[in-house]
Amino acid sequence: MSDVRPSDTMRDLGVVQADAPLLHQPTRPFDLPAERDAAKQVLDELFAAAARIAEVHPFAKGMGLAAPQINIDRAAAIVQPAEAGAHPITLLNPRIVSHSAHEVDEQFEGCLSFFDVRGLVPRPLSITVEHTGLDGSITVVTYRQGLARLVHHEIDHLDGYLYSGRMRDGVAPISVAEYRQTGSAWSY
Repeated sequence: MSDVRPSDTMRDLGVVQADAPLLHQPTRPFDLPAERDAAKQVLDELFAAAARIAEVHPFAKGMGLAAPQINIDRAAAIVQPAEAGAHPITLLNPRIVSHSAHEVDEQFEGCLSFFDVRGLVPRPLSITVEHTGLDGSITVVTYRQGLARLVHHEIDHLDGYLYSGRMRDGVAPISVAEYRQTGSAWSY
């Protein structure tokens, strides 16, 4: 049995860990389309990092990665939905414009920036997000259930929040050893 902790593996893959100040501050938005090349470069770096990470860990619930997690202070994130063959979602300057206030559930989440634990996080079952395309166009999309959870988690990173700050008072993350849902999708 290996003594390598999951967080050490993520650190070795270039994922910034939770104690880094960059993860606790809002990111800088892109001026699009003027900064199109810079935004494209950050997205390319996110996809390359996500590919490295996916080689060492399966993600049954889907996976997301935000620019601050790879030490880039810009408002960019990607989300790979759990469904086989689903296209990845790219988020530039995303902002949640509405959410289901009364339709909320709690599910366990993990975070590549402190991957040794999982936390029970309440989130809205539906969020509507405005984000910018590389060409400067604005798109508004509504995400539901697990996809809403993944997208919200990544937008939190861009706003300087970790999921542990969204957990209910008195609820603490549990160790990966205690967590029994690895490899299974969220249930709704």
